[in-house]
Order: sequence, then C-alpha cells, then structure tokens
Amino acid sequence: MWKWKTDADDPKGVIIIVHGAAEYHGRYKWLVEMWKLAGYHVVMGDLPGQGTTTRRRGHIQSFDEYIIELNEWIDEAASYHLPIFLLGHSMGGLVVIRALQEEKHKNIQAVLLSSPCLGTLYKPNKALNLASIGLNKLAPSFKVESNLSIEMATRNKEVQDADQNDSLYVTKVSVRWYRELLKAIEEAHKKVDSFQEVPLLVMQGGDDKIVDKASVKEWFNKVDLLEKSYKEWVGLYHEIFSEPEREDVFDVAKRFFDAHVSN
Repeated sequence: MWKWKTDADDPKGVIIIVHGAAEYHGRYKWLVEMWKLAGYHVVMGDLPGQGTTTRRRGHIQSFDEYIIELNEWIDEAASYHLPIFLLGHSMGGLVVIRALQEEKHKNIQAVLLSSPCLGTLYKPNKALNLASIGLNKLAPSFKVESNLSIEMATRNKEVQDADQNDSLYVTKVSVRWYRELLKAIEEAHKKVDSFQEVPLLVMQGGDDKIVDKASVKEWFNKVDLLEKSYKEWVGLYHEIFSEPEREDVFDVAKRFFDAHVSN
C-alpha cells in the first residue's frame, strides 16, 4: 500500500484508487499527481497477484481476496479523518461494487466507477468455457494468455509504449482467476439492490474494446440510489484516464468529488 499526501494546506479528502486486471499502481502516476494537485491525499495498493505483490501472479483463490485488500485500504484512509472517496477502474470497479454490496462503510462520501467490469466483450467458445470449469477443480492455478493488449485499452501512444516494456504487466491469468471474475460479475448483478447508499458516478468509454458497456448500463439502470449519474465518453477506449482526452475526463471526476467534500 502506498500513500501520497497533497501539499494543500487544507486537504479536501482521501481518494482510494483501485486498479484493474493485469495492471498495478505504477500505471497511475499521472492520475495520482492530478489528485494531489487538486487537494486530495491518495491511497493505493496492488491487488493480490498483481504488480509488486509476489504471491501467485495472475492467480487468486477467491475474489474475496480483492475485497479484503480494499477494506484494508479503506481502514488506512480513515486514519486521515477526512472524507473518503473511492475510484475503481475496470476490475477495480467491480471490486468496489462487490465490497459495497457486502459491507456498508460509513466514511465513504462518493464513488466513481471507470469502465467497471460488469461484463466482458471477449468470451471463450463453449468448449474452452467447459474446459475452464473442469480445470478450476483439477488445476485451478493453470494459466492461460489473458488475450488483453494495451492497444485495446487506450489510444494513447505514450502509454502504449511504456506498457510494452513493463515487466509488471500481467499477461497470463489462472483458470481460477477467470472463474472467480465471472462469479463476481454475476454476484454484482444479482445483488444490485445491496449496493451501499452513496453518490455514484459511472464513466464509461464509448468505444471500449474490453468491457461490455451494455452490461454496465444494465447494472447502472438497476442500482437504486438517491444520487447517481452516468457519462459515456464518445470515442474513448477502456482506460478513460489514459486516453488523449484524459484531462477532460479528470475535470469531470474532480467536479464530482469536489461537490461531495462537505456532505
């Protein structure tokens, strides 16, 4: 877990960033710096099996490992005694959803989901899907190519070039990881009514090549909250905070969190 403090004399709050599948905290340097300049502390870590974590790269026993990790970050953020904001990207958005469905956190002021993984565009054929069910029991740590590429995630050439040489980027995932992801997506839709009452902004890449935006809209339309907003960024790929238009994306995110600092 890493913590970055803003230089602002009167910090507005603490933002917990939850990264997506295959990536890690190091890919969020620009975003962390932007939040610091905006007057927020930032707390972030690498999810189990990803980034600098040494155990079981690309593998988990249960999706609950991610939820437990996020709960620890929330506890750490609470030590600042400031409003807490959650920002979950892709699978990180799914982690946030499942965490707030399973437990109510009284210190959360607002939640922002960035292209949350509530359905995937890539689906293996029936034979491979059946094989994964069997392997999940017999050889859960067996790994396969993720079939994800940075070119699918963003149009930003600078980010693409950096990721091509990044050894911490996970390229293979286990059968158990895949089955647990599918299970978590199913649970997120099934337990939509259990999502914590908290202001919510969902921002979705309009030309997402990874996440099924129709599934995101389906979940968003069903979640019953006093305050919720959905914004689709036309033409943007999956990683909206990496795209060439990322400053515009950040401006909308900042206005949303700023609006809930005093609530």
